[in-house]
Amino acid sequence: MNLLIIRLIIFAVLFFAGLKLYGMYRQWKLDQETLDHQPDRSDGGQMVRCKWCDVHVPEDEALRDQQHWFCSGAHRDRFLQEQRDLNTSTPPEDTSHDDKH
Repeated sequence: MNLLIIRLIIFAVLFFAGLKLYGMYRQWKLDQETLDHQPDRSDGGQMVRCKWCDVHVPEDEALRDQQHWFCSGAHRDRFLQEQRDLNTSTPPEDTSHDDKH
């Protein structure tokens, strides 16, 4: 009877150790698959052009404002300020249609 209990305890310990090892193996395998599917950072991703200085920067490092890309916040601010200045300095178009012929 004592020998049966000892064998049962050994079997239970080996079973739980096997389950633990299997779980660790599955987690390691999932981690490896996740690493394999991540894009390689050495290529930098898709390149976009700064609207202000025409320098190309990786898309994940660039700033986007509406449909334009910028390499830095300073260039974005300069571009937007220039656009505001152009809009305020342009005289309004004459929309009257007076024909003086």
